[in-house]
Amino acid sequence: MKKIILLIICFISFSYKVNASFIVMNQDNHEVLSGDNIHQKRLIASISKVMTAYIVIKYTDINKYVTISEEVLKSHGSSIYLKVGERIKVKDLLYGLLLRSGNDAALALALYASSSVDDFVKLMNKEANLIGMKDTLFQNPSGLDDEDSSNISTAYDMALLTSTAMKNNVFKDIFKTKKYTVKTNLNYHIWYNKNKTLFLSKYITGGKTGYTKKAKRTLITTASKDNMNVVAVTLNQADDFRFHLEKYKNIFLNYKNYLLFNRYMIKADNKHIKNKYLYSKNNFYYLCKESDLENISSIYNIYKMNNYINNTIVGEVIIKKKDEILFKEPIYYFKPN
Repeated sequence: MKKIILLIICFISFSYKVNASFIVMNQDNHEVLSGDNIHQKRLIASISKVMTAYIVIKYTDINKYVTISEEVLKSHGSSIYLKVGERIKVKDLLYGLLLRSGNDAALALALYASSSVDDFVKLMNKEANLIGMKDTLFQNPSGLDDEDSSNISTAYDMALLTSTAMKNNVFKDIFKTKKYTVKTNLNYHIWYNKNKTLFLSKYITGGKTGYTKKAKRTLITTASKDNMNVVAVTLNQADDFRFHLEKYKNIFLNYKNYLLFNRYMIKADNKHIKNKYLYSKNNFYYLCKESDLENISSIYNIYKMNNYINNTIVGEVIIKKKDEILFKEPIYYFKPN
């Protein structure tokens, strides 16, 4: 009997792993560090709210106040328990949205940012297209997967979205908040972040949880250490908090952000020009394992010119990983008087 039970458990565990999707992505250049089923389309539940927050922050004045209408209270599922007539700042709603996953907050924000929920959803999909989320379709601002309205995306697309959103300082500050309190005319709210990884590791810089019966557990987290900025996304992954922490532990143990190109130390000396007179506008860091460095090469092309004029392009640097171009940047000439 015990053998049969063990076989059933193993089968369930195997099936669950097969059905799960996960990705670990470098936030800075969107390179995939590890993953499985990263482009598989799935229900994403409340991690949809990352897009809702990103749009509201990007396109509206978050310091304005809104008054909660009866229409907002039609929402169901997770809630921050807004009341009809409650006057609350948009920025405060964003905290309720991301920390406590309030569906009522999502609806209130959508109605504030657009003339209707349908128009807001159109904006969500337009923004997804701009970001490059090719396998994503939003149908509501909350992530609820009702019969006629479900948000579909992939681990890759949601990592891409989060990497983009993390470039916004307002979003970044809200995303990492552990506790938030706000007093309104009708309420006193105390919100603790549902993302448990924030309380378990000093390297976690943010996150958003999600769950519905159809989507199962979904989770986005971000982490930073030693100039390494990483995002992880799991869809339908058991024990997702532990899973994320283990993935970050592996990345931070085995990877390093190598400076592969120093814009002030260009090694391109040739008969046309001396390298001490060359500079570029950007450094290039690359997050990888030490063993990956042997597959990386740097190519410097300095143009032969009749006259080298200060602060003009005189060549280019190309950094490749085998046949893949990782970095390409103009090289400039400068010679002090």
